[in-house]
Amino acid sequence: MKVDLIDTTLRDGHQSLWATRMTTAMMLPIVPTIDRVGYKLIDLMGSVQFDACVRYLREDPWERIRLVAAAAPNTMLGAGFRSEGLTGFDIVPDALVCLWVERLVANGIGEIMVLESLHDWNNIAAFADTTRKSGARLKIPLSYTESPVHTDEYYAARTRELMRTLKPEVVYIKDANGIITPERVKTLVPALQAELGDTPLELHSHCTTGLAPAAYAEAMKLGVQTLHTAVPPLANGASQPSTFNVIQNARRLGYDVDIDDEAIEAESKHFHFVASREGKPKGKLVEYDVFQYKHQIPGGMISNLEFMLGERGLADRLEEVLEEIARIRVEWGYPIMVTPFSQILGTQAVMHVVTGDRYSMTTRETVMYMRELYGAPPAPIDQNVKDRVLSLPEARAMLNWTPPQPTVKEMKKQMGLSNTSDDEFLLRALFSGEHVDATIASAPMNTDYPRGDVPLMALIETLIKDKRPGHFNLSKGGLALNMKKRATP
Repeated sequence: MKVDLIDTTLRDGHQSLWATRMTTAMMLPIVPTIDRVGYKLIDLMGSVQFDACVRYLREDPWERIRLVAAAAPNTMLGAGFRSEGLTGFDIVPDALVCLWVERLVANGIGEIMVLESLHDWNNIAAFADTTRKSGARLKIPLSYTESPVHTDEYYAARTRELMRTLKPEVVYIKDANGIITPERVKTLVPALQAELGDTPLELHSHCTTGLAPAAYAEAMKLGVQTLHTAVPPLANGASQPSTFNVIQNARRLGYDVDIDDEAIEAESKHFHFVASREGKPKGKLVEYDVFQYKHQIPGGMISNLEFMLGERGLADRLEEVLEEIARIRVEWGYPIMVTPFSQILGTQAVMHVVTGDRYSMTTRETVMYMRELYGAPPAPIDQNVKDRVLSLPEARAMLNWTPPQPTVKEMKKQMGLSNTSDDEFLLRALFSGEHVDATIASAPMNTDYPRGDVPLMALIETLIKDKRPGHFNLSKGGLALNMKKRATP
């Protein structure tokens, strides 16, 4: 059997470990090398990457896609988004999401992943249709969780509905919290394969509990041929399993992994260089923690909860918040703890801990969940909780609200953007004007960064670009370099 790899380094790797702060310049020098590896797909963009580009990095995310696509002409690029919220927790018009899909494909994305965390496939039917019409490959994840509801039979039934209605080209198990076990793989994968027929099944997990590499090994034994990995230092910890570890295990199990090992080594060296140069953390192996199975909060969100509590002088009460999250999750019918539900539940839990009074106040997003505007929950919501929330003043103001569905033309006219390009319109529709203005003002995007897989050349390039005068002597083996620099006007 041949095992294929999807490289998540440029998306989920730095999202999990670097708070999505990898710049386009950090990527570009090594992208041609990544293109040589032989990956099945380079996973590049998600809703969070767009948000980080505009809000923090002041980079045009559409330009990032175009630059990476030009640098990797031989490998398909992938992008994904949440079904209705795109970059936020509100429900945006279908026309906006469909335009988003069209522009992803037009800018260079070949595979579109549509995440529907409640497995309510009616929510994404229009987006799936747009993906196919745009010429991209449609991939749908089955979001994995542990609960009394999410049995193998539950996932098999959702898969059966998925194949009957949307018929995606690819399906994958998305274990965002890193909680799938090798034992569960042995029962879940065959149950899904029985419903998928010839449609390929992939596995995506995180190393949050340390079990993901073992789960990958079991999946390979069951015929799962495509696995999602990242290269160190952007592997392990809250990220995906290390590409090196997965390749080693696959080959020792007798499977063929047809990739360029030297190119992967170079990719890893480059990002080790970037991590050292920028002071970024490097993924580490983690200890097994059974509490992860109770609260199921993604690793990257723990730091956000700590920050929220720290602002209120309650940093020592994180354990209490996590316990409250576990309690809320049961009351809400076991939503899967991925965006947006992990954030919505986390915020509600902080409110409970801060006020000491459960459900005395709530958020707009909690009201939307209780009204099932995001979709039907996996199990019925506790009626007492639902009644309490919907009786609050902030809920009564929304009892008759339904998400509006204007056309793109109507939205452009309303925003005074009738003559604006679709790419800029989407950014302005989804992000604050202040952030978009600052991003546009920052153009052209900086793409200048040394290649870290050749340290000597990176050093020489850095010295040449340093405008300060100086004298440099460098020797290694039989190589001697002497440079004298004058001050640059």
